[in-house]
Parts: sequence; structure tokens; C-alpha cells
Amino acid sequence: MRHYDLRNLVKSDYPKLLLVLALAFYVGFIPHASYNYPVHIDEWVHLAFSQAIQKAGSVTFVDPFYGGVTRNLASNLEAGFQLFWSIFQQISGVSWLHIFRFFPSIIFMTTALAVYVVAKREGFGWEAAFFACLIPTSVGILGPAFLVPVAIGLLFIPLSLFVAFNLKGIWTYLVIALFTSFLLLIHAPSAILLVIILGPYILLNIRSNFRHSLGIALALGIPFLVPFPWILDLLLPTAKGLATPQPLPSYVSFPLIINSYGYLPISLCLLGTFLLALKGGVKNLGLVLGLLGTLAMLVSFYAFGYGLYIIYGRGLVYMMLMVSVLAGAGLASVKNLTLPERVTRWLRTPIITQYVGRFLCLVLIAIILWIAIPDRQDTPYYHVIDDYDYQAFVWIKENVGKEYSKAILDPWKATAFTALTGKAVFTRLHASPMPADEAAQKFLSEGCSDTEFLKKNGIAIVYTLGECINPDLDKVRENIYLLKKNN
Repeated sequence: MRHYDLRNLVKSDYPKLLLVLALAFYVGFIPHASYNYPVHIDEWVHLAFSQAIQKAGSVTFVDPFYGGVTRNLASNLEAGFQLFWSIFQQISGVSWLHIFRFFPSIIFMTTALAVYVVAKREGFGWEAAFFACLIPTSVGILGPAFLVPVAIGLLFIPLSLFVAFNLKGIWTYLVIALFTSFLLLIHAPSAILLVIILGPYILLNIRSNFRHSLGIALALGIPFLVPFPWILDLLLPTAKGLATPQPLPSYVSFPLIINSYGYLPISLCLLGTFLLALKGGVKNLGLVLGLLGTLAMLVSFYAFGYGLYIIYGRGLVYMMLMVSVLAGAGLASVKNLTLPERVTRWLRTPIITQYVGRFLCLVLIAIILWIAIPDRQDTPYYHVIDDYDYQAFVWIKENVGKEYSKAILDPWKATAFTALTGKAVFTRLHASPMPADEAAQKFLSEGCSDTEFLKKNGIAIVYTLGECINPDLDKVRENIYLLKKNN
């Protein structure tokens, strides 16, 4: 009996699923494996804003980088994401650095599990989850290995698909409405992409189950009406952006992303798409058309420049999630492959005839991992600060009083400086250089000698790895200077 139970366990999905979840954790951890701090500049921004929300006890707070300016829901559209983590950190007591280092992998594991749950009902659960683990993370499009809103947004796509596909009734629509509302709070582009992916399923159900289609449509649409008072001023600029062609940065090229995801998974996606379309059914066609709808949006922006860049850039990640699901269907079809009877009679080798599909499946998985894992490991990521900077910033936080509230330093490191010290900065480099960044670099390169510049801009702290020659500055620690109080 024990031998029989063991055979059943080996044949079940659970061992495969555990391996897939381990793979998801590893792939999500690659950018953090040898680095203890947030990696992407956006992660540092979210860390600073989350701490500011925690300190203020409200989503309306003073900008931690520059002071004076007030941030609220209208000027900080990802406040829900930062509010969630500020509450989580306060309740759990987990350090911020551990949250930003380990939770991307935990969330990615959960996303892979959610993909398994929705695809299992269709017959290709662990296969789809396996391909979901291969979604790449890059500096340009972000991805699941960074603690950014799009990483959480990914999780709600398979969850919403499962609810829409398998449940009916008022609670179904309340759950979808709750998911949509949460996405709007943490990352509005994710909510829009959820509509694009679920839209075809709604249309396919209109004739056969109008009430279900209407319920899902209302659950998706009504939450978009709630934030209108806060985003009213953004509607006209957004409409103009939709009507104006926009240039496409080379680092988010559509073909480049497909190459990064892998041509073999893409081929299996094409196979899965064909087979699900051939098989038919509302769910299968919903998945196929959900992918095609996402692709249509991406191609229209890539080819013609019409659309919103933020939807395009983040949409690439969601496109790869849908590709993963359909590639799972393709891999499952290979696994279930059997040889024709006349071939089996000729071979007369039972082990080959019985397991040819599984053998091919293992070969494909091995080839995919052989290509994908080194590619993920070799993906370049920048580091905003190093260990020396971190120790210096922590020292400033613990030893420099509140009367020294504003600093000047390399603009590239300034975002991390505020996140770790809680002090404002003269300028910081984020999306693109500003004139203030040049002024900061000039001041530092000239030996920090311009005291009037410090006084004029209310700067009391200087951090520089270069030489600082100014009698009005006190050197309180290596590379850290404070403006003398008599100035």
C-alpha cells in the first residue's frame, strides 16, 4: 500500500509544483543574491515614500526628498502600494531591507502558484506555472524580481482569471471588484491591463451567459469611477497623450523582450494558442484572445507610437504572463504525446512508446532552463549604493541631529540617502538629469568650496567621496561634513 501511495505521489502535481515554486523563488532572488539593498531606483523611492506614510499616518505627507511639497493621492498614484507596505512593516516588524530583498521572491512564488491554480482546471497547471517562473526582470520594464507595483499586479491576473472562469454569483463580482480596486490603488496600469485581458472573456460570454458577462463588466468598470475626483486633472493630458505618437526607448523594444523571454517558450506558446483555439470553449478562447488583446495594444504602440508608454512598458510583463499560460498548454500537449499504433508495433519497446511525450517534455524543460537560467543570471543590474555608502548613511541617521535637515551628495545616490536617513536632499537623479544635478556635481567637483551655494539652498550636510576644502565645513566623519552653525 505504501509503495502504491508513493507512486501516486510521484505521479501527482505536488512534487513538480514544489520544484516550480523553488525555481520561482530563485529567479526572483537573482538580483538580490549578492546585494543586501533595494536594487532599482524605483524601489528606493517606494521605500522612502512608505516610511513617510508610516511617519505621517496618512497618504498625504510631506515629500521626504525635498520637503515643503505635499504628496497626496492626486500626485502619488501608487500611494496604495506604499500604504500597504508601511502597514505590513509596522505590524510585522520585518526590517525594510529584508522586505525589499526577500519579498519579491515570495510574491513571485505566489504568482506562480496562482498561475498553477487557474491553469490546473484547464489541464496544464504545473506547465504554465513553470513558464511563469521565466518572466524576466530588467531595469527597463521592471518585473517580478523587484518590489514594485507591477510585481504585485501580476499576481492578480491569474487570481482574477480563476474567479471569473470558475465562480458565478454576487460574491464573484465583489471579489473581482475588490481586486480591481486594489490594483487601481497600487498601480492603475495593472488595472487597465486586467480589463484588456478579461475583456474578450466577457464578450465571449454575452450570448451564453449575459448575467455573468454583465457582472464581470460592472465589477471591472465601477472601481474606475471612484478615483475620478483625484485624477480629474489628469484626464485631459492623458487623452492628448493617447492621440499623440510617442517615441519608443530602445531598451523596451518589443523584439528585444521576446528574445529575453526565449524563442522556445514562444514557440510552445504558439502551439498552445493553436491547440486551445482548435479545442474551443469560452475559457480556452478567453485565454487566447486575452493574449491577443494584450499583443494588439503592445504592437500598436511599438509600430505606431499610439498609446501610453506606461501601459506599454508594464504591458510587456503582463504579455509574458499570458504567454506563460499558453506555453504551458503547448508543453502539456507535448507531454501527452503518444506514438501512432503502427509505430509502436514497429518499435516494440514499451518504455519508448509509453513515455515518449514525457521524455520530450523533460528534454524541452532541460533546454529551456539551460538557456534561461544563465540569461537571468547575466542580466545587468545597477547598484545605487555600496556597503560603504550604507554605513555612512546609517551613521548620519543615528548621529546627525534634526537641525541638519538637508544634504548635498552625488544625485545618483541621493534617493537612497533620503530613504535611509529620512533627510531631504538638494537634488536627486531619477528618470533623467536636471539642471540641479549639474549644479550639485559642479559644487562637489570644486571641493565644496562655495559656502554661499550651501546657504542659499539651505544645505547643512555634505557627503562626498572626493576632496572637500572649505573652512566653513566641519568634517565629522570620513566623507561627511556639516556646515558650521555660525554660518
